[in-house]
Amino acid sequence: MSEREQAQSGRSRIRRNLDRGAYDRETLNDILDAGYMCHVGFDTEHGITVIPTLYVRDGNSIVLHGSTSSGMMRAVRAGKSLTIEVTHLDGIVAARSHFHHSINYRSAVVFGRSTEVSDVIEKLRGMELLVEHITPGRWNEARKPNDSEFVQTSVIRLDIEEFSAKVRGGGPGEEPEDLESDYWGGVIPVRTVLGAPEPDPVNVPRMGVPDSIRASISKWNRLKDESS
Repeated sequence: MSEREQAQSGRSRIRRNLDRGAYDRETLNDILDAGYMCHVGFDTEHGITVIPTLYVRDGNSIVLHGSTSSGMMRAVRAGKSLTIEVTHLDGIVAARSHFHHSINYRSAVVFGRSTEVSDVIEKLRGMELLVEHITPGRWNEARKPNDSEFVQTSVIRLDIEEFSAKVRGGGPGEEPEDLESDYWGGVIPVRTVLGAPEPDPVNVPRMGVPDSIRASISKWNRLKDESS
């Protein structure tokens, strides 16, 4: 589907603040790659459910994992579609009028076909991708899933078929007459950072903080620096 065709689709078409919308892959990938947690919406026997979960982008797909008995997995097995949403909060925008208060953000909504990964090698690769996305190098610095853990965990692959992204940056939009007032206007930046690692007090390893944990902090802070 072309960007023009996507823009005309009812479920992904942006209807307000059109100047903030984007339908290009580069914008989408930047938003997805900068995050670790998404919200997934799906239909259940109790109505629409939305849950938070970890994710990783793998090319033109999004990889999720969860319990084999979870509602999300039951929805996938029943052939129901998933909707994935990711948002980064970058700032609180304080305008000179209440009406023009806003936030700076980057967000994406993704639609596509979802399948449960049944191939053992691909399933293990999906687990590794997720671990490595969050903690680079950790796959080889911790115990691999045993047979029981492997069976209890499901991996889902969602092929990105349709999406829309929205981005807002900069200062407040003001009415011309408000610019002459004495009210303060501006932006409060929002930046989440990873702190110093805190080892589990039970059997603290003598080797200290491993490379994967240091890499996690470096990666996260780099992503935040790039987005600021």
